[in-house]
Amino acid sequence: MILLLLLLFSLAVRVVKQYERGVLFRFGRVIGVREPGLTVIIPLVDVLQRVSLRIVTMPIQSQGIITKDNVSVDVSAVAYFRVADAVKSVVAIENVGAAINQIAQTTLRKVVGQHTLDETLSETDRINVDIRQILDVATEEWGVVVTLVELKDIQLPESMKRAMARQAEAEREKRAKIIAAEGEAMAADALGAAADVMMAHPLALQLRNLQSLVEIGVDRNTTVVFPAPLMSTIGELGAFLAREASSATAPGPVPPNGRPLPASAP
Repeated sequence: MILLLLLLFSLAVRVVKQYERGVLFRFGRVIGVREPGLTVIIPLVDVLQRVSLRIVTMPIQSQGIITKDNVSVDVSAVAYFRVADAVKSVVAIENVGAAINQIAQTTLRKVVGQHTLDETLSETDRINVDIRQILDVATEEWGVVVTLVELKDIQLPESMKRAMARQAEAEREKRAKIIAAEGEAMAADALGAAADVMMAHPLALQLRNLQSLVEIGVDRNTTVVFPAPLMSTIGELGAFLAREASSATAPGPVPPNGRPLPASAP
């Protein structure tokens, strides 16, 4: 009798975990849902089926998709779902995971095929939301809620990768040339303003030349070739030669007795 009672007790007592709900069938009909904890059923009459309510991570296999602009890509994703209604998930569909996997693959191909390649690469957030909304409508009758869908990987053909690399390189070169041209324009404006200031104040050019000499002297060069203003240098050289010539042709002093002065000793 004790062994029989123990056997009946083991058949009649069920434990439902915190993250589960128990769907109770009696003679094949659903009579209720059992909450977490200890549950007693009628042996050989009742059947208790446990359903997990935890979020399930389901990878979506890579799908070969042709985008709206006729580019072939391979896209893989991942979906997160959980059971919201334990009775519907048991009665309405046989295998919830397999059904969501199949419908997620078809939805992924459908949604990505409606976008161009650039939109697929840059607007992944919007594509994720569209896929999740479509899956929510389809799985509502199954008592399942799709919480999140994320595109995981987008594989491009090698030819498309090379084309995109050339496009990116050309874009960088364009930006570099524009920045260099803007710098040249700003430098030209600054040089024009500096030239106007030096024209109004001639000494500013000499001060700038002295400053350049000081900067060059820091390097301890043995020879410094420094360009000077050409016209002013020629004028100063001409004036110096004229002074030397006039001093050489001028007559010397005449002594009082009219005789030439003796040559002085070296």
